[in-house]
Amino acid sequence: MNAGPRTDQPAAPTTTPPRRHSGPSLSRTVATAARVLRQLRHDPRSIALLIVVPCVMLVLLRYVFDGQERTFDAIGAALLGIFPLITMFLVTSIATLRERTSGTLERLLAMPLVKSDLIGGYALAFGGLAVIQSALATAVAVWGLGLEVTGSPWLLLLVALLDALLGTALGLFVSAFARSEFQAVQFMPAVIFPQILLCGLFTPRSNMHPVLEAISDVLPMSYAVDGMNEVVLHTDLTGEFVRDIVIVAGCALLVLGLGAATLRRRTN
Repeated sequence: MNAGPRTDQPAAPTTTPPRRHSGPSLSRTVATAARVLRQLRHDPRSIALLIVVPCVMLVLLRYVFDGQERTFDAIGAALLGIFPLITMFLVTSIATLRERTSGTLERLLAMPLVKSDLIGGYALAFGGLAVIQSALATAVAVWGLGLEVTGSPWLLLLVALLDALLGTALGLFVSAFARSEFQAVQFMPAVIFPQILLCGLFTPRSNMHPVLEAISDVLPMSYAVDGMNEVVLHTDLTGEFVRDIVIVAGCALLVLGLGAATLRRRTN
């Protein structure tokens, strides 16, 4: 006769479905930005580097060319875009590197948090600081130091802000490839200095060797300087200016996307 169903067999194992991350969330992005700003609030040196140093450098530049107002007018606007890019690159790369090496980013990514929340939070936090930095530097240059601008100073502010956001994006990206703060600083000669030399600050790009001119055509800082010069020389909004700011903004978004792709990278 057939035996009844066996009761001594182990029960089928139950599996917990993998934890699914929800889509991007504005509240999580804002929370990430608030956390970054709280950390920066306890780092007065970084705040000074972000807010004070660009203004001090502009003042120093103005009096280096004391009695040569035309020289200051010729390069002051360009440097108004370059200084925010450099400082935001430094602070963002070092601050993000600290979170990578400490394991904070990996712990955050283990939570129901998507990479766009993290990258958006960092961009929002540093972008807010970039607004303050760019507005203060523009005010000092135009109204404090007498920088002659044919166009609207608000357009100068727009380009300076986009440059600062580009510096933020570059800092987020290169932090994935450094293992110490010293290494993060070492990326400046590789990422920033060539752009300064080839952006048209020292000589028009059309006067460069054809190979260098071709390289400068793909560097975002070249279009940042071109955009600043358009504001200095023209009263109206030109097509070249629109092209320049679109390219700078597009490069910033592209590098932010590349930075998001590196967030799972282990650094220790």
